[in-house]
Amino acid sequence: MLTRQFERPISTSFKQDKHSGCHVIGVDIGGTNLRLALADKSGAILGRWSRSTTGARNENVIVELIREGFNALLAEASLPRNTVAAVAAGAPGITDTDQGIVVATSYLMGWRDVPLRALLEAALGVPVSIDNDVNLAALGEAHSGVAQGVDDFVFLGIGTGIGAGIVINGQLHRGCIWSAGEVGYMLVPGTSEALVDRGTPGPLEEIVGGQGIRFQWQSRWSERLTPLPQDAIATEIFDHALAGNALAQEVVQLAGRTLAYAIYNISLILNSPLFVLGGTVGMHPALGDAARKVLSQLGERVQPKLVASALGPDAQLRGAVFLAVETARNNLAPARG
Repeated sequence: MLTRQFERPISTSFKQDKHSGCHVIGVDIGGTNLRLALADKSGAILGRWSRSTTGARNENVIVELIREGFNALLAEASLPRNTVAAVAAGAPGITDTDQGIVVATSYLMGWRDVPLRALLEAALGVPVSIDNDVNLAALGEAHSGVAQGVDDFVFLGIGTGIGAGIVINGQLHRGCIWSAGEVGYMLVPGTSEALVDRGTPGPLEEIVGGQGIRFQWQSRWSERLTPLPQDAIATEIFDHALAGNALAQEVVQLAGRTLAYAIYNISLILNSPLFVLGGTVGMHPALGDAARKVLSQLGERVQPKLVASALGPDAQLRGAVFLAVETARNNLAPARG
C-alpha cells in the first residue's frame, strides 16, 4: 500500500553503487522544532537528533541545521557519508513535490517558493524528496500506525494550526496546485467569512487550532470563573474541561462541534471511513470526544470512525523515513529501456 505515489525520477547525478547507501534519513521541519532520524533500509530508526527552530525563519538557516544534524547522526553511528542513500523532508506548508519547491509555509515560517530539494541536495550530496509534513504523517500512519491496511482515510494534524493528509485508493491526494488538505481555510458554521491570505490563520484554525483555542479562551476568560490563567495553552484548557471546569468545557464544545462539522463535510465528499487525529491538540481526548458526540448526532449515513494517531509526534518523522526508503529504492532501480 502507498507505493504508487513515488513516481518522480531521481536525478541520475546521484546514482549509487548497489553496495553503498544502506541507510536513509528522515527530516521533520517544524515551526518550533527540527527533528532528524537515521534509519536502515527497512525503516527501523537507529538514531535521532533535534534542535529548536524557534526564531529561525530563513531557509538557509534551516538547511544548515539539517546538515548539522545529518553529520551528527553519522558521527554518532560511526558511519561514512556514502552510507546514506536518500533523505526525505517534510515542511509545514504547500509543497510542490515534483519540483521540490515549498510554495508557501504556515505563518510560523513564512516561506515562499523555496527550492528546498535543490538546497538540501547541494548541502548533503544525496538524493532528496520533500513533501508537506501532514502528508508525511499520513504516510507514517499508513505504514506503521493506526491506518495500516486502510486505502481511504484522512489524517488531521491539529497543533497551532490545522492541515489534512488525504489518502484515496492508497495514494496521497495533493491536488492540482498542491494545496489539497489545506482545511484550516474551510468555512463552516460559526467561522469568520473574511478573506485571509495564504500563510495566515484560516477560519477553521481560528476555532479549532491551538492558537484559535487560546483566543476563544481569552475572549471568555474571567478570574471569577476559573483558576486557570488567561494565557493558558490549548491542552491545559482541555485538561481543565475534563476536570469539570465549565468555561473550559464551553471552549472545548465549540472546538469539537466546529471540527465535527468539518469532518462531516469532508466525509460527504470523500466518503472516507477513517479520520485520524494527530498533533498535540488533535490527540487530546477532550477534543476527540467532543467531536464524536456531535458526529453521532448528525446522521447515520455519515459516521466515519474517528481515532487518535497511534504514532503521536512520531508520525511525520516515520513518514519521512518511509518516503526516504522509497526514494532510495527508486534511485537504485535499473533504468528502463
